[in-house]
Amino acid sequence: MILQEVLYKVAIRSVHGKLHVNVKNLHIDSREVENGSAFIAVRGTHVDGHQFIPAVTEKKPAAIICEKMPERLAEGITYIQVENSAVATGLLAHNFFGQPSEKMKLIGITGTNGKTTIATLLFKLFSSLGYSCGLLSTVENRIGARVLPATHTTPDAISLNALLGDMVSASCTHVFMEVSSHAIDQHRVEGLHFSGGIFSNITHDHLDYHKTFDEYIRVKKSFFDTLPSTAFALSNADDKRGAVMLQNTAAPKYYYSLRTTAAFKGKILENNLTGLVMTINEREAHFRLIGEFNAYNLLAVYGAATCLGEDKEHVLRNLSALTGAEGRFDYILSPKEKIVGIVDYAHTPDALENVLSTLRKLRKNDERIITVVGCGGDRDKTKRPIMGEVACRLSDQVVFTSDNPRSEEAGAILKEMETGLNTAARRKFISVMDRKEAIKTAVNLSKPADILLVAGKGHEKYQEIKGVKYPFDDKAVLKEIFETLDK
Repeated sequence: MILQEVLYKVAIRSVHGKLHVNVKNLHIDSREVENGSAFIAVRGTHVDGHQFIPAVTEKKPAAIICEKMPERLAEGITYIQVENSAVATGLLAHNFFGQPSEKMKLIGITGTNGKTTIATLLFKLFSSLGYSCGLLSTVENRIGARVLPATHTTPDAISLNALLGDMVSASCTHVFMEVSSHAIDQHRVEGLHFSGGIFSNITHDHLDYHKTFDEYIRVKKSFFDTLPSTAFALSNADDKRGAVMLQNTAAPKYYYSLRTTAAFKGKILENNLTGLVMTINEREAHFRLIGEFNAYNLLAVYGAATCLGEDKEHVLRNLSALTGAEGRFDYILSPKEKIVGIVDYAHTPDALENVLSTLRKLRKNDERIITVVGCGGDRDKTKRPIMGEVACRLSDQVVFTSDNPRSEEAGAILKEMETGLNTAARRKFISVMDRKEAIKTAVNLSKPADILLVAGKGHEKYQEIKGVKYPFDDKAVLKEIFETLDK
């Protein structure tokens, strides 16, 4: 593609060299640069891409895009100085891959909890309605029936636009995408044309990155601030920041709620381990998902589908047959002992409280709730004591264990979780460092019909320790221990 065309809408400060040159590819990773491609020097959170310009020059790229011009300019390379390299990357990628988001209905879902379930349900719903769909989520990326691994909640701008381009080639008409706060702040979604935005909720998370809760809110809100008037903006009226999110959007505003008047109003009639019975805008339906938090997710999906012009009766009928995302309230029953096992991705205080509160409402007699939980390393440390407190307050017994300690010592993380416990809570918990042993211990503590929650990792198939990802699947491990127990 011609460089001048790739630069459409990019804020340029200066140019050295020719603009009418062919660009074979775009790269933000200097190691991937080859002859004839363009390198974009981005200032990241850990590394500044500008330091790799001299090494990249040796590979004879067609162009180098940067915020600060290097002192030495090589012949035969076009240098473009831009206002902001991260912003430029999104625009460049959007142009290079043929502006794919403008050729489909792209719906972005943001918030602390519920993003994956909402995106997955929308993908399944619209697929069942006969559309060819794409999915970009924490669990997986999908182009119709083709499943691709997901390494980030939201990929980098180049990978993201390449995926969207593949979806256009596969004739996808609708794409449902999780939009993380990191992706918004790092301009990974810059240049994309969204047909709709959905806000789920906002609670304590990612303060290791955003530093303050106010900044976290500001970043989430900025996604809706940039929605065009041709899109729709859908928000949770029951979240105290639900209206704030849509305060400055140009898109038409819609709300969903269980507790107040809204365009999409729900009411829970029954909530048990077989699912939810609820009314949505006075139409009654049974859903296979469990818990109040999923009632909100279902309302968001129904609302989005309605905003996209789908028939309400068809939406309700098809939605009632769907299951949620992998690792979100996954249900396993021990055949002999009838212990109820739940595997869930809950890794924030609010998500853990939602799951445990739901389980407390679902138990009918004297079933106990036993929770296995940890906290990830190299992430927001302030939530660790809160996670420990929530687990012990809402469970009968708790096993603290290793999650993804990453570069930290697992034992030190568990000690930080303990600091949130009062005297009564300290009598409820034990620490078992090895995650498999912790799950086995929790099973051994369980009596028939008890409810055992394994929280924090959900769909993940690994455990990251000291830079190495070891195979580990909570659901498979729990199932294996259940089978051993029942022999």
